[in-house]
Amino acid sequence: MGPLTGLRIIELAGIGPGPFCGMMLADMGAEVVRIDRSGGRPGRSRDVLTRGRKSIAVDLKSEAGKEVILKLCETADALFEGFRPGVTERLGIGPDDCMARNPRLVYGRMTGWGQDGPMAQAAGHDINYISLAGALHAIGPKGGKPVPPLNLVGDFGGGGMLLAFGLVCALLEASRSGKGQVVDSAMIDGTAVLMSMFFTMNAAGMMKDERGSNMLDGGAHFYDTYETSDNKYISIGSIEPQFYALLVEKAGLPATEFAAQMDQSRWPEYKEKITRVFKTKTRDEWCGIMEGTDVCFSPVLSLGEVADHPHNKARETFVELDGIVQPAPAPRFSRTTVGVSHSSRVPGEDTASVLAQAGFSESEIQSLVESGAVSSAQG
Repeated sequence: MGPLTGLRIIELAGIGPGPFCGMMLADMGAEVVRIDRSGGRPGRSRDVLTRGRKSIAVDLKSEAGKEVILKLCETADALFEGFRPGVTERLGIGPDDCMARNPRLVYGRMTGWGQDGPMAQAAGHDINYISLAGALHAIGPKGGKPVPPLNLVGDFGGGGMLLAFGLVCALLEASRSGKGQVVDSAMIDGTAVLMSMFFTMNAAGMMKDERGSNMLDGGAHFYDTYETSDNKYISIGSIEPQFYALLVEKAGLPATEFAAQMDQSRWPEYKEKITRVFKTKTRDEWCGIMEGTDVCFSPVLSLGEVADHPHNKARETFVELDGIVQPAPAPRFSRTTVGVSHSSRVPGEDTASVLAQAGFSESEIQSLVESGAVSSAQG
């Protein structure tokens, strides 16, 4: 019984940030119905991002399929989609169409560039959105080119997570006002919000406009990754003076020589020396010396290693579902319990039950299946 139990949300199937938003909402207990394409890819998906939802398969281009979506909106709390601006309007399931059936409906929109502006209709991916928001420029080695941080910043942090936050905010407001509204969630906007602290640092003169030259981008010797003697890596984040002093002690560095922690002119020299020191022991040996202390130390673990780390095991940070190790729902709550109800569904696996719950009769459902407006699959 998660904190969103009782909410019914419609997800128009997409990729990346949209499914991530749906996963987060379902993990928190919302009943999320995923609208897959009728006649789409058969078989059960192994996509972690699609866990915990029901699936119905609908032909969105048919009049009967459109009516199915509008009928579902009548009893839903929210709907979200990830098409380019104007697509759902052309399909007849845009905000005005859906909210005419249910004025309390919250309508979430996930795009890269937003619903308006000169770039709104252009194609793009995470790397493009974080470029225009200033994030990509700041990530990478000194003297080197920008390095994409996977697609975590634009797609997932600034995209799907921001949309989930926006939907919950709008749902909370709707519970007071009785009115729905449109949530315009753009990955470029979300990325910009994630960069807030760095705009503060830049305004205060605490950040050079050069990659790999600042405290948090690998420029500082006390905030970086280092290779060990067994060709693995460790991470150090000893920013505060007391943590830095402990790093110097645990690494066996000469305290007087390394005393000028914040003297940026000495960072390259310090980094060169500490690099040599960390190469003298294995990753496990450094774990034995520093892990669990206030050095702010961690081993750099691969995806295949994370589930076996003692802390992650104790916290049950990762779970295994249908043979796939995956992150457990987060955050956690003191009174309501979150969890994964089930793995991903076959597209259309829940078509009949969802439509029946929405008020369609058995004969109406059969007629919709026969016409191709919806399709039904067995799990």
